[in-house]
Amino acid sequence: MSIESAFQAQKQSAAKRRVAFGLDERRAALAGLGAVMARRERDIIAALILDFGKPEAETIFSEIMPVELEITHARSHLASWMKPKRVGMTLAALGTRSELRSEPRGVCLIISPWNYPVNLALSPLVAALAAGNSVILKPSELAPATSRLLAEIVADAFPPELVTVIEGDKDVATRLLELPFDHIFFTGSPEVGKIVMKAAAANLASVTLELGGKSPTIVGPGADLVKAAKWTVFGRFANAGQTCIAPDHVFVHRSIADAFVAALRAEITRFYGSSGRSSDLALVINDRHAQRLRDLLDDAVGKGARIIQGGQGEGRSLAATLIEAVTPEMRIDHEEIFGPILPIMPFDDVADVIARINARPKPLALYIFERDRAFAQRIVDETSSGGVSINASFLHGAHPGLPFGGVNTSGMGSYHGHFGFREFSHLKPVLDNRFSAVAMLFPPYTKRVLGLMRFARRLLR
Repeated sequence: MSIESAFQAQKQSAAKRRVAFGLDERRAALAGLGAVMARRERDIIAALILDFGKPEAETIFSEIMPVELEITHARSHLASWMKPKRVGMTLAALGTRSELRSEPRGVCLIISPWNYPVNLALSPLVAALAAGNSVILKPSELAPATSRLLAEIVADAFPPELVTVIEGDKDVATRLLELPFDHIFFTGSPEVGKIVMKAAAANLASVTLELGGKSPTIVGPGADLVKAAKWTVFGRFANAGQTCIAPDHVFVHRSIADAFVAALRAEITRFYGSSGRSSDLALVINDRHAQRLRDLLDDAVGKGARIIQGGQGEGRSLAATLIEAVTPEMRIDHEEIFGPILPIMPFDDVADVIARINARPKPLALYIFERDRAFAQRIVDETSSGGVSINASFLHGAHPGLPFGGVNTSGMGSYHGHFGFREFSHLKPVLDNRFSAVAMLFPPYTKRVLGLMRFARRLLR
């Protein structure tokens, strides 16, 4: 099916779907997706091994389980989410009855990334279907085996007028963005996010942008070093560091810096062996991205940084790497790393760290390790980020009851659970006038009307 015909098929069925795609139909659609995923689980695992050597366990807990959780959560709460919500009456609305109704936005475009090609394609799809929309899904061409499999899964689970996968490169994405979608959901880099937003503006389409940035970690002087090291190593090196909310760099209090580095090295060895490379560490997605990471390392070392763990690796296999002595003139200090490299940056005063974070684009995530709650709370209060986890990494992004999204450069809009349902819905106010007194203020504006207005204003003060 061509891009234009796929779009027109969904557009033509939109009016009918608005009436016919109710609670039972949405639940059934979500259950159908879950059933097909269960049947194709081994194929999902195999596709991710082909695309970038992702370990089976990592595929299960970071690709399959999050989608299953979203499906279960949505099906359990959908009746409540869809139910119109009564709105309390005010003096101005005396004599009326008001409610808010969630209606589908319409035909939606989801452009998903390569780094979590199943999770970040199907989790937004769950939200869009729960809200009653149809979807054209454009997976990333950089994960071709998974892209093909997603097309098969979707074709097996849904009719094309409800969900269709369109495969292809950036030229295909450009053609899709030219169509008048009702909503566009994009996950990727801030640079491409600007292109998506500009294209959406041409059709006045609403957008959700799930972007990224340099997410900092702060390890305070009172941190549990073993816990901090364990969660930081997991957060940085899962998926070979190719995660939008991975710890990008670590600020560690100078008094514990040496002990923390030792703890990091111990955890890297425990996770991935003494070389920092094993089958439990995914590959970098392609040679171009691997070379970019090596260039970042070369630039940093050439300007005085020191590699204290790991290093260049071979081909698409990079070792879990720690570096220190990073300075502002190095590219690695400004570019999102998006790979298995972690800069360690000692600090003396947390105020300096807060100032540095606030001087840069707002990150998608921020991580704090510290037993002193006041220390952690100060950082939360004095910085802005998409989300925060304290004494953990990733966890706030896996909670279906919390919104996941960025702010400014790291994104706009949010999803997961009810927040995803709301993101793909238009919240429509409906007011039923029964005996509104406002009609008493209509023209002609006599002295009596002016007197009533003055009386009403006194009541409102």
